[in-house]
Formats: sequence, C-alpha cells, structure tokens
Amino acid sequence: MSIGLVGIVLSLGLLMYLAYRGINVLILAPILALLATFMAGGPMLATYTQVFMPALGKYVITYFPLFLLGAIFGKVMDVSGAAKAIADFIVDKIGARRAILAIVLSCGILTYGGVSLFVVAFAIFPIAAALFKESGIPKRLIPAAIALGSFTFTMTALPGTPAIQNAIPAPFFGTNAFAAPGLGIIAGLIMFLGGVAWLDRRAKTLVAAGETYDPPVMKGRGGFLGLGRKKDDAAAEAPTRVVESPADAALMDRPRVPTIVAFLPIFVVITLNFTLVTWIFPAMDVDYLAQDAYGEVGIDDVAGIWGIIVALVASIVLALGMNWRRIEDVTKTVNEGTMGSLLPIFNTASEVGYGAVIASLAAFTTVKDAVLSISGNPLISLALSVNVLAGITGSASGGMSIALEALGDQFKTMAVQQGIDLELVHRVTTIASGGFDALPHNGAVITLLAICGLTHRQSYKDIAVVAIAVPMVALVVVIVLGSIFGSF
Repeated sequence: MSIGLVGIVLSLGLLMYLAYRGINVLILAPILALLATFMAGGPMLATYTQVFMPALGKYVITYFPLFLLGAIFGKVMDVSGAAKAIADFIVDKIGARRAILAIVLSCGILTYGGVSLFVVAFAIFPIAAALFKESGIPKRLIPAAIALGSFTFTMTALPGTPAIQNAIPAPFFGTNAFAAPGLGIIAGLIMFLGGVAWLDRRAKTLVAAGETYDPPVMKGRGGFLGLGRKKDDAAAEAPTRVVESPADAALMDRPRVPTIVAFLPIFVVITLNFTLVTWIFPAMDVDYLAQDAYGEVGIDDVAGIWGIIVALVASIVLALGMNWRRIEDVTKTVNEGTMGSLLPIFNTASEVGYGAVIASLAAFTTVKDAVLSISGNPLISLALSVNVLAGITGSASGGMSIALEALGDQFKTMAVQQGIDLELVHRVTTIASGGFDALPHNGAVITLLAICGLTHRQSYKDIAVVAIAVPMVALVVVIVLGSIFGSF
C-alpha cells in the first residue's frame, strides 16, 4: 500500500472517530484533508485554497437556498404551533395506544413537508414522552421512533420530498425530486412498515421483561461499543427531563392551531413542487439558460432545485400569513431560522471540500478503480460508494456529494451506456445515502439522543435497526426491481 493510500485511509479513519468525539467538522475536514495531502507529498496551501475552498463554495452556491428556506420554514412551523398541531392531530386520530405509530407518522408528515428533522425532534419529543409514559412503553425507544419518521423514508425514498438528500442528485443526472416515484414509494413502505414492526416487537419484548417507561440504570463504560464515554453513565443515572422547543412554553396557553392551517403549508410544498417540475418549468421558454452568463445549462439541470425553492418560498409566505398573530415576533423567528441554516450547510460543504481534496490525490485512482470494478452494474457500485462515504462522514448529504463529485460523471456514463434510466440512478443514490450515514458519530443521532436525554448504549441498537438495517433492505429491493423492470 502506497503512503498516499495510507494517508487517505488514516484521514478517513480520523474523520470518523474525531467527529464522533465531538470535534466540529468545519475545522476537522480541512485539517484532515491537508493531512492526506501532506502524506501524498502534495502542496498543502495550494490544495486548501485551490481545491478545498472552491469545492466548498460550489456546494454552498448550489444548495444554500434549500438549507436557508428549509430552516426558516421549519422555524415558522415550530414557533407558530403548526408542527405541534399536526402531531396532536395524528395522536388524536390514532390514539395513545398506538404511540409508536403516532410518533412515526407525526415526524414523517412534518419532514416530508420540509420541516427540519432537528425542529421535528424538539417539537415531537415532549409529545412522545407523554404518550410513551402513558402507554408504558420504554423511553429508550423514543429516539428510534423519531429517527424512523424523520430520517429514513421521508428523507430519501418518498418522491417529492424536499430534503436536501433528494435534491443533490438532480443537477448530476438531470432529474428532479419525483424521480422513480413507484420505486421510491416501495422503498418508503419497506422502511416504514419494517421500522414500525421492529419497534412494536421491541416494545412488547421490553415490557414483558418488566421494563417501564423510565430507562434502567446502566453501569460500566458508556457510549457505543464501550468507547469510554463516561459521561454517558452519569446521564443514564440522572433523572430524565422533557426537552421542549423554545416556543413550547409560549404555546401552552394558546389556542390550538386549526388543522387545515397546520397542514396546508405542508400540502403546498409537495403539490406545488410537483406542478412546477412536471408541467410549468418544461413549458417555459428558457433558451437563455444556454448562455454563458447562466452556466450554459438546460432546464433539466436546474428544474429540481428551482421547484423546491419556489415551493418552500410559497409555503413560508402562506405559513406566515395564516399564523401572523400566533407568532409573537416574526422578525426574530425568520432571523433565527436564517442563522440556523448556516452551521448545517457549512458543515456539509466542508465535508464536500474534504472529498474534493481526497479525489484530487493520485492515490484516489486506486480507490476509484476499486469502486468501479465492484460490479458491472453501476447501481451496485454507486450504492456501495455512497453508503461507505456517508458512513465515514456521518452525513447522508456529505457522503452523497463526495461520491457524486468524484464519480458522478462515470456512473452517469455507465448508466447511459447500459440503458439504465437516470431516474432510477437518482433514487438509488438518495436511498443509499440514508444507510450507513446513521452510524454512531452522525450528528443527527447524537443530537437526537441529547434531546431525549438518553445514551448510545440505551437507544442506539434500535436506531441502527430502523435507520440502517431496514433502509439497506429497501435499497437492495429497489436495485433488484430496478434492474429487472427498469424505472417506474
């Protein structure tokens, strides 16, 4: 193994471990990218300014509107009480006896409508805590229930979801958020039904063993696989508390948001996006896009991003208009949503910059050749590369972006040569990003456990099943069906 390849492996290993230990990827990604560059004998300053930063900037330029608008929309839905109203409606209809199903559906509807999974976690946890306690379901299953509804089928599988993971492949393959809708629905059903079945089974098993809502005290070394996170032991023994979203206290005494008012912005996000990419944009005269000033692109290259932007803007305006009197400080709400978009996009963009540096190294040719030679079927090679990179970076969008920036053109060429519909390639890419990304160092996993006041040792097993194992089954099914019947 060459020293350059050793540098890549060492850099990737440190990225995974140190991100899990809590070091921010904004500083971690460039340092480890330059470590790999140094071990490969490359110019470090030139690599940082001419490779890392341009890749970071390109990602921000392309996807910042989606992060910004998604964060503002989520904040408006949270502060207005609309998110809570949707969850309450689902709970009322399904009943506390089906607490797991109610929480999964509540999270699913909110995230499918464009609300950030972090906002959803804060908004739903108090409701989940009350429901699970009333039903006698162990608290340790709450993180997995929220994870199932927030970052599985609505993030990668269901057609039309405005999640960034569903938007990233669009410019590479000339597709949009509704690519391969039939396969996406099948994958989504597998994730939803399989995850709920697992959690229901786990709840019955734990209750039969005598476990109640309050989690048992776990002594010894905490963390995932005993990685010495002693603070987890203290957290396990400490009394748990319900974490409320910043607006919950103010919402307690307010009238419940009418159901139609709560659901309408969610409905608009999906239907308007579909209308735009299916009928409106294709009918527009956009010959000007071929000009150098506009990047010399076609409508297929931008429609996927345009559709989500317009749909989110319309939904924000609608949500603000209908809830103006329910939001005490509209300016503050919009500003907080705006600022809340900055860290997520720059975290992901830093990972993309890291991937660009790794891809620029001579030793990466060995890695690329290995990935491309795994299978003659580009769907399999693409799925494996996206999954592995998402797992290493702990980010679905980051891993997907790295894989597509480095190998997207090759996979597209292979698919076209073999007559594989690019919509199928899009859907496989998105579903693949939602597998190994949920390893223990994933930021969403860590944040979710913190919100719930639980540890990896208590709850990660169930998160891994619903957010890794079951989505991997769905991915295999989609690849098999797509290879046999094509895209549908």
